[in-house]
Amino acid sequence: MVFFIKAISAAPPLLLHSRGIFILEKIMTNRNKYAAKMALKKQSRFAAGLVSERFPQVAGIVIHMTYYQKGPNPVLMLCTINIFPASYAYFEMDCMIKGCNGGGFDLTSVIADMVSTHKKVKKGDIVCRGKTDTHSSDHASISYDIAIQYNKDRHA
Repeated sequence: MVFFIKAISAAPPLLLHSRGIFILEKIMTNRNKYAAKMALKKQSRFAAGLVSERFPQVAGIVIHMTYYQKGPNPVLMLCTINIFPASYAYFEMDCMIKGCNGGGFDLTSVIADMVSTHKKVKKGDIVCRGKTDTHSSDHASISYDIAIQYNKDRHA
């Protein structure tokens, strides 16, 4: 049973659990943590710059990913990401395993290496770099297939 307590001030009402535990404080703490995490991610994208600035020779990038987790149903997600010159040159994906701290997959070095060697296609695997108390160190991984299309050389 949940009760609403209306304070005399202009503050939002507090939710009081029937056992006397304030739920709103926990909700607000989680919201603040999430907002801070999203602000940091937005700042990281902005700091990465645009693909057209960082890799001016690139016309587009397509990343096909299969996200795997340990367990009876290992394929968690299939996705295709289309990256355009006006997109941010931010190639990191968070780990989707709950409780994974500092985890995720960073394709920045893979893509930078492909562009520097003018490679068009590359396949590979990455294991999550995060730590979790309830899962093994190889709790999640991705298989990727990256295709880069380059701008045509105008001087040829």
